[in-house]
Amino acid sequence: MGVHCVDCVAQANKNLPQQKTQFGGRARSGAPVVTYTFIGLNVLVYLLQWIIPGFTNQLVLAPALAAYEPWRLITSAFAHSTSSFLHLAMNMYGVYIFGTMLEPRMGRLRFTWLYLLSAFGGSLGVLLLSDPLSATLGASGALAGLFLATFVVFRSNKQALRSMGIILALNVALGFVISGISWQGHLGGAILGILGACCIVLIPRSNPQRARTQILLLTALSIALLAAVYISTQAVKWPLG
Repeated sequence: MGVHCVDCVAQANKNLPQQKTQFGGRARSGAPVVTYTFIGLNVLVYLLQWIIPGFTNQLVLAPALAAYEPWRLITSAFAHSTSSFLHLAMNMYGVYIFGTMLEPRMGRLRFTWLYLLSAFGGSLGVLLLSDPLSATLGASGALAGLFLATFVVFRSNKQALRSMGIILALNVALGFVISGISWQGHLGGAILGILGACCIVLIPRSNPQRARTQILLLTALSIALLAAVYISTQAVKWPLG
């Protein structure tokens, strides 16, 4: 039996072709780690909301304050109403369902990017369409983005699309019927979810620059989103002095 140096083995492993997911990410075995991480963060924040007095008020998105306290644009997507555990439970169940469908197909990096784009998209929808003095919280924007991204992924599966279409129609109807549901956040998250998914899913496998093209498109979309968020925060900010 021959003896191999550590550097030689490492170099040989680098030269091995890496397995890819359906949409070009690095294939990994085991549980969908990113999905579980996002769920864990939401649950942790929810516990802290109960433990720390006034913590929720520091997390919610109030459009008029976003220019002065920009962390609210993302922290609001990890906080939930303490008056109803169902708010957290339903959102996390949705993240679990769609996360376990999308993450293995996209890979961890692309799925993380998609989730955060959808979360910020939800905040942008609130900034543009909600009352500047309203308060919004919840992962609904991110969840709406994952939901619509799943439409893009399974666009050729008519049975899956039919079932998802029914769920989508019910959620849209509930957003207008039940008070306290931010249809603005849902809409913003859904639009960014679709756009982000298109950047990932619609680049053909035959493209030798597939990964590079995906990253460039996601980067451009992220820059455009952040620019829109900045302009929106300046437009609705409350004069403090």
